[in-house]
Amino acid sequence: MSRLAAKFEQLKANNRKALIPFITAGDPNPEFTVPMMHEMVKAGADVIELGVPFSDPMADGPVIQRASERALELHMGLRKVLDMVAEFRKTDNDIPVVLMGYLNPIEIMGYEVFADKAQQAGVDGVLTVDLPPEESEDCIDLFKDRGIDQIFLLAPNSNAERVKKMDAIGSGYIYYVSLKGVTGAGHLNTDDVKEKLAMIKEHTSLPIGIGFGVKDAKTAKTVADIGDGVVVGSALISKIEANLDNPEQAKQEIIELLQSMRNAMDS
Repeated sequence: MSRLAAKFEQLKANNRKALIPFITAGDPNPEFTVPMMHEMVKAGADVIELGVPFSDPMADGPVIQRASERALELHMGLRKVLDMVAEFRKTDNDIPVVLMGYLNPIEIMGYEVFADKAQQAGVDGVLTVDLPPEESEDCIDLFKDRGIDQIFLLAPNSNAERVKKMDAIGSGYIYYVSLKGVTGAGHLNTDDVKEKLAMIKEHTSLPIGIGFGVKDAKTAKTVADIGDGVVVGSALISKIEANLDNPEQAKQEIIELLQSMRNAMDS
């Protein structure tokens, strides 16, 4: 059983939902990332999504785009992100780590080389924003053979057939994009999300993580009542951006926000 499957099974047995924070690797500096990952775990994170910096993050809003730009200026790349996961794994073998990013860096490294290095580093899942199920044949078997879950994004306008496709070849969880647009945009309409998830759960047994609109403890609690996991990214990276000259302050504000979300989700 993969770390992700085991984690969601454990949470379900305890009637809890997954808190899944996202940060961009290397932002605001490379030394910040691994300690922040450990602090997020202490604050209540169940799974960590680690963003791989990319020059054209088309699905991301301005906040995460700027985080990628800051990390790229410091020469962060996929190999260094994998090194960070390996460093995290030296003292944490429990929390699943999912790499979230775009296909180009993986293609440049080579699918098989990436799959080997990801396994060696301790990566549990890969969510490639611009790799739909229909085009994932080159990756699925490579990842599956190495115990790495292939996670897919599900849009609000996706139909039942697409859910079935993701259920058939995906694993770990499905990342449901709770609103149309880019990360950090818009207002979360929980009634729409609840209605859509009812349809999704008819066609998959995979856990559903919900993101793209979770900003505070209140929305985290509402989303947790609907899905199996709460993904929060832009709200965390905004803390980093507001404290570029004081990373320790950013760290503390992220910890406080995650703790408030965890407490609300568990209440």
